[in-house]
Amino acid sequence: MPVGAGRVAAGARRRFRFLLRCVARIILTVADVSENRSGGRSVDRACRSALLLIVIVALAAGCSREPSTLKVTPIKAANPAALDKYLLSHRPDLDTFRLRGPFFVRALKDVEIRISSALSVKADLYLCAAAEKAPLVILLHGHENSKDDHVLQALHVATWGMHAMTIDLPNRGPWIANGKTLARLVDAIRRAPDLADSQIDLSRVILVGHSFGASAVASALAEGADVSGAILLDPAGIGRQLPALLKKVKVPVMLIGADEEIWPTRNRDYFYRFIPGTVAEISIRHAVHEDAQYPTERPLHAPEGTLFATEASQITFVSALTASAFSLTVTGSFDYAWNSFEGALHDGSFFNPKKK
Repeated sequence: MPVGAGRVAAGARRRFRFLLRCVARIILTVADVSENRSGGRSVDRACRSALLLIVIVALAAGCSREPSTLKVTPIKAANPAALDKYLLSHRPDLDTFRLRGPFFVRALKDVEIRISSALSVKADLYLCAAAEKAPLVILLHGHENSKDDHVLQALHVATWGMHAMTIDLPNRGPWIANGKTLARLVDAIRRAPDLADSQIDLSRVILVGHSFGASAVASALAEGADVSGAILLDPAGIGRQLPALLKKVKVPVMLIGADEEIWPTRNRDYFYRFIPGTVAEISIRHAVHEDAQYPTERPLHAPEGTLFATEASQITFVSALTASAFSLTVTGSFDYAWNSFEGALHDGSFFNPKKK
């Protein structure tokens, strides 16, 4: 399934260009210092150009994205209902969801969903090809990101028998206002499913938000978005009214966080603290904020535990996301997912578990 495999995260491209400019500036500065100290042009333009070319080639090679190493599950199922029955009859195991699911996916790109005469939302749809009716998982990006940064998450979820949708909203906020738009999107789809796809099971819609996108999801829930629950990927809190909005959340919420010991996220504690109802939280060891996206570029040889996103951590995030989405849409709670985390909690790759 090649859908999205070659897409590159926009945020990673920006970081690459910034790093390139920084390194180039350092080289030119060193060259100028060398000229001044020697009293002559010890490093001429040709030398500087050669150095810059070396840097460009090295960075281009070093920040290339490795092909996904995910394989397809050996589980065989004729349709999502059969898959649900199989999974529920076996012990929950997070490793099951590290592999691609058994179903093919149909992708629809840049679909314009009209909410009103004055407002529309651009979306990519990833539809489970084997499904007659299936749940819908809506994913919202964070600050200065886009739907492209969640391509492989949406694809992965869809291979496991759910439909997925990634959307673009203003990526610099305001995030509370984005949440109101998200709530209106859900309402529009419920009133006219064909805006997205007629095979959506409207009784099983969940929202997923990364970073400040999680604040938007909280805003949507406070607005009364008619969904089964939400999954927050390393959420970041913004807006004075956020605590009050979180207190209005009445559906189950799963928080999947990065390692706060190496990457503390702004006001992440608000979500568990202020949501009054069913909420669970875990952290992923050595993961950074951008591991909660997929794809993201990274240096190929970055060691584990550095501040670079790694595909290993991204796969851990997407497996936890998929287990949580399956758990909520099939059973109505996060208990199945929580039980699937047992092995990861035991070996220390997940830590700081809490729920209420």
